[in-house]
Amino acid sequence: MASPEEVQVTARETEFIQVAKDGPVDWLTLNRPEQLNAITPAMAAELSDYFRSIAPSEQTRIVVIRGAGRAFCAGLDIVAASSVDEPSLNTAMIAQRRYSELIVGMRRCPQPIISLVHGPAAGLGFSIALASDVRIAGESARMNAAFVRVGFSGGDCGSSYHLPRLVGGTNAAELLLTGRFVDAERALRIGLVSEVVPDAELETAGRSLAQDMARVAPLGLRLTKDLLNASAEGGSLEAAIALEDRSQVLCGASGDPAEGMRAFVDKRDPEYG
Repeated sequence: MASPEEVQVTARETEFIQVAKDGPVDWLTLNRPEQLNAITPAMAAELSDYFRSIAPSEQTRIVVIRGAGRAFCAGLDIVAASSVDEPSLNTAMIAQRRYSELIVGMRRCPQPIISLVHGPAAGLGFSIALASDVRIAGESARMNAAFVRVGFSGGDCGSSYHLPRLVGGTNAAELLLTGRFVDAERALRIGLVSEVVPDAELETAGRSLAQDMARVAPLGLRLTKDLLNASAEGGSLEAAIALEDRSQVLCGASGDPAEGMRAFVDKRDPEYG
């Protein structure tokens, strides 16, 4: 299987994501390196469209997600979000769903998803990593549920659903309630990632895993993901996200996130009421 850089046919290249095909594997690159791949509504829409489009595809059997530049994904683009006028509750819910529907799309698509995490994977970037089927970390990886640090609920875009299933209730509670960062070493120890490698070897590790997945029967691969999803279900992902969305919108109405984001932009401690 050739390196993605050697692939001549590009499946998709939009403003914020690039997708290179390597046989049955799509290499999806989050491509806002100057902003640490922070996600805007337009970027979330591109990602959602991509996952919807590949769901029926027999040519794409595996997806590998990586970030361009120094980070996997720093989360929501807070600078852009903090400049938006205060929305109504209805508008805020619609906006929130633009992000959370990306996570639902990742879980609904039958292709296994591998995330290669280096540098920050924060907030929504953390949720994208959690929604992947396998996570491999570079030694520089630092992950956190950043939402609670800027006035929102700690659960966002599936994190309250996925994280306890991956690392257990106690670890999940600590991380969601504090927004603490998890480095690569601890992520491996608590089962958040399956492997830690030097950053320079991250792509090689992802390719090796994708090759092993590509070797199995296509239908068996899809059905295995279906089985893993079904066995993990206690409550549904949609039910968890509905509660998360309500929490985020209610927190937004309190004014705390506006202050939290202003403080982030101003590089100061927030002053909550």
